[in-house]
Amino acid sequence: MFPTPKPLLIPNTYAYESEPMVKATGFREYDARWLFGKEINLMGIQALGMGLGVLLRELGQKPEIVTGHDYRGYSASIKYALISGLLASGCKVHDIGLAVTPMAYFAQFDLDVPCVAMVTASHNDNGWTGVKMGANRPLTFGPDEMTRLKEIVLGAKFRNEGGGSYHFVADFPARYIGDLTKRPKLKRKIKVVCACGNGTAGAFAPQVLEAIGCEVVRLDCDLDHTFPKYNPNPEDLEMLHAIRDVVLEHKADIGLGFDGDGDRCGVVDDKGDEIFADKIGVMLARDMSTLHPGATFVVDVKSTGLYATDPVLIRNGVKADYWKTGHSYMKRRTHEIGALAGFEKSGHYFFNKPYGRGYDDGLVSAIAICDMLERNPSKKMSELKDALPKTWGSPTMSPHCADETKYGIVDQVVKHFEAAQKKGDKVAGQAIRDLVTVNGVRVTVEDGSWGLLRASSNKPELVVVVESPVSESRMRDMFKAIDTVLRTHPEVGAYNQTI
Repeated sequence: MFPTPKPLLIPNTYAYESEPMVKATGFREYDARWLFGKEINLMGIQALGMGLGVLLRELGQKPEIVTGHDYRGYSASIKYALISGLLASGCKVHDIGLAVTPMAYFAQFDLDVPCVAMVTASHNDNGWTGVKMGANRPLTFGPDEMTRLKEIVLGAKFRNEGGGSYHFVADFPARYIGDLTKRPKLKRKIKVVCACGNGTAGAFAPQVLEAIGCEVVRLDCDLDHTFPKYNPNPEDLEMLHAIRDVVLEHKADIGLGFDGDGDRCGVVDDKGDEIFADKIGVMLARDMSTLHPGATFVVDVKSTGLYATDPVLIRNGVKADYWKTGHSYMKRRTHEIGALAGFEKSGHYFFNKPYGRGYDDGLVSAIAICDMLERNPSKKMSELKDALPKTWGSPTMSPHCADETKYGIVDQVVKHFEAAQKKGDKVAGQAIRDLVTVNGVRVTVEDGSWGLLRASSNKPELVVVVESPVSESRMRDMFKAIDTVLRTHPEVGAYNQTI
């Protein structure tokens, strides 16, 4: 019998090397993330694999699964520990080796395998590990599946029937790259700065962009799991500023930055301006809805209000559906309502046919952006951006808050603003026009300025975003209004960045 996982063991002890450790908070809303060595050990990862095998059967799926790993120095060992658990539970494992996350999603379709478990901590700092899982392509787990997996693993409710098998899929990256590039080459000459932050995407993104006809300037595309400059995160201003500098130096048409596991894409225009991903989504929605009038787009609650107010989208009959932040929530919603695409402010984009298979892939996003430029041959990226109605928006700001307390604090802030609306209190000097509480709270006041607070689903942080269609000053007013409420909770720490 496999032992029950412990929440805490001390490294470099007999217990640490002979018992599984799995901290409960690693089971997040739609994937799993732990600090490796401090919150989970290799036997804990093995337990996760055994528990996943049980859950797949409970979900009615045949126990057959794709797995791969990102380029962190410890990811391969974590993947093999996971595989050992999957094999013990009787799963047939298809190992595609070193991969970006969307390559594993693609493998579900290409290999006709129902389930996936991709070992990655995405853009998290070194020291983190995690697994993105799914059992119904193109979807990934949500809260129900993650809660049940947590119960199975922490309760050691394993059924190790044996009979598992292992198959390594040789040369799978070539199949993935071939699928992305079996298309006509671009006619417009586009010079692209391809930035990968030394993450896994560096092994694949430059090849794909060159194959579709781009002239590629490589920035930090050599794989280095120490991430010597910054974490590969296209929401991080440090990465975006590095892309800006190279775009200006090389007079490039666009800069495209990919996160650590390749499922997100960030954009810098030809003038070196960083364009937040929600604004890129509006530009893509304009382009796509011209070809597909009346299309529906799902957008997350962190995103700009332009999806509902942009005159071009209104003229094209676009329906905007604001939904919960999180790649699994957005992916599922986009799939369930048959939206043409889903756009998340973090840079996760979900394209349905004819653009994609419904999962998030930073390279599919990059190709869609290049195609948009191709269809607008007389316009630069900066001109497409400047054609949008002006708004002033913040980056995604993340004050530290422990996993154990963050959801409770968000609940209290939601109640605060609900009470304020009921009493007619003003926020940032104006009455509340609308509250959206599908995911934290998004407070919109009379002039259209809004502020969002929610709990991060994958880190011990809160998330704050503000925007105003009026002025930068009004944007700052909304930030102050949200932050003032937050500062009544001493558990909330410093921001990673602010405005």
